[in-house]
Amino acid sequence: MKVVNASVRRADLTGMAGRQFGDMIKAVVDISREVMAIGGEMHADEEAYLLDQGSRQEDLWGINLYPAAEAADLVEFDSMINLRPSAGNRTRGVDDPALREKILQIVRNLVKD
Repeated sequence: MKVVNASVRRADLTGMAGRQFGDMIKAVVDISREVMAIGGEMHADEEAYLLDQGSRQEDLWGINLYPAAEAADLVEFDSMINLRPSAGNRTRGVDDPALREKILQIVRNLVKD
């Protein structure tokens, strides 16, 4: 696992995906620090990795990245760590449109072609 805090190339993500899940890699985005962890087998692994580095759980959101897809299909909001009924998020997605957009903006800033 590694933390992406500057940038990562799509080609590197594609290589990681091929070694893990085929066409997808899991990632956890810290919306406060504007970084993401990649390379874990489960979102919970990446979440724990970021927590160990000082992130706060309420700032962490799980996504899947499809690096070979068109830009509009790069990010999938689907992770068990996103289930937070007490915080108003009742699905594995990200229910708040503004929060989804913030996550997308962070990913756009970090993932380069």
